[in-house]
Amino acid sequence: MNEQVNDQEILLVTEEGSNDLNVVSGINEDGSPKTVKPSKENEPDFLKIDKNADVLENFFKNFLSQYKDPTHFNFFKVPINAFENMVSVMENMLKDPDNPSNEKFLGEHRVLPEAFAPKAYQAIDESRINWEQLGQLGITKEKLERSGSLEPMLNWQKSPVLVTIKTDALGESIYSDARLSFREDADGNLKLRIHNIRNAPELNYPFMGATFTDEDKKNLRETGNAGRLIEIEPREGMKMQAFISVDKLTNELVALRADRIKLPAEFKGVVLNDEQKKDLAEGKAVFLKDMLSKKGTLFSANIQINADRRGLEIYFGNNQRQSQIQTQEQDRVPKTFRKKELTEDQRASLQEGKTVYVSGLTDRNGKNYNGYITWKPEEGKTDFMFATDYKKALEQGLVKPDDGHKVQVAVNSEGKTTEATKNVKEPLEQGQTTPTEQQKEKQDTQQEQDESQQQSRGRRM
Repeated sequence: MNEQVNDQEILLVTEEGSNDLNVVSGINEDGSPKTVKPSKENEPDFLKIDKNADVLENFFKNFLSQYKDPTHFNFFKVPINAFENMVSVMENMLKDPDNPSNEKFLGEHRVLPEAFAPKAYQAIDESRINWEQLGQLGITKEKLERSGSLEPMLNWQKSPVLVTIKTDALGESIYSDARLSFREDADGNLKLRIHNIRNAPELNYPFMGATFTDEDKKNLRETGNAGRLIEIEPREGMKMQAFISVDKLTNELVALRADRIKLPAEFKGVVLNDEQKKDLAEGKAVFLKDMLSKKGTLFSANIQINADRRGLEIYFGNNQRQSQIQTQEQDRVPKTFRKKELTEDQRASLQEGKTVYVSGLTDRNGKNYNGYITWKPEEGKTDFMFATDYKKALEQGLVKPDDGHKVQVAVNSEGKTTEATKNVKEPLEQGQTTPTEQQKEKQDTQQEQDESQQQSRGRRM
């Protein structure tokens, strides 16, 4: 074996909870390590590390910038000319990693990804989190773990799902959904950042010093991505090229520095050529044919860098058949909302793009609340707002009222009544404009009592 090969090393990887070691051969489109079995026949596919090269640094920067849970893997570096014997020895040691001699040997070969990353990608020490402060918002460690949010948040990412938070106002507890993340303030203190849901992306105002063109706005609304690199200035004098996308859960705008993205050599089994890589690096969408799905079937669609996902995403904008399938799935108004069954009338109104009043919802603490919902077929989700937010949105023309429930809206939002229901003291049901038989009987009795009292007062006069 020549001196050049003697100087080469390879990277071994094992997933958390496993003792099996594989050899890293590259990186997948989601940033996870691409691997092959540690055998001689697979040696041509090994990711080879020259001691004076930056292959290792490039790999880990790409890994940390794209993969959402980097702590899920453990990496070890070994000489390529001794990998077969070392793999066997190290796999046995991983069965008892706390043994002092095993721990020492594994430590000598262990590679820590954060050593190759800027500070922003080093995992957060959990002891820095003020759980008592978060508890005031109804957020606990167990709650974040159950929703799968804690690990991503410890790696400086937003919670992958919406989390319910509690705020107190005028003696009342108000519950809302938001994505959460951790950030450091100017003094280095760890703070919780709340990413609230917006009715729509704010595209008519400057974002980090950038003003959107009409084409940018069209792209952001239709695809969620600006479609080009945009110069931003997050701090004075700190200008950079960035990808800009819309967070599809909150409608918040997200920017990602262009130099934080490393494009993979292939995506879903399709090798990317230089022209495609160039277009993607400029923020453009690229149409790929014959990609391989997880089910093993071929499909074609657009791919584009999404700043919120910090990597490539798929959408079916120019593929008519796939787009129709996707639209059919998204257009189906759900039968329930937060475990409350919707009536056919409500679902029909939602399908027409109207905003519907829903009562009898229950929060996680068992407290009842009411509100308004709008179906977003293009996003496949239902938006919720309380009465105050609905009133503002209605005044701004952002929602389409449900004419079939105007009586109920007036009763619940404005305290109005109708002639038919003015003496009904009990709450009306959804869409109810006339009293029930039982309510009618109580209403007649109340009316007789009122008339009797009036006659009595008349005689005294």
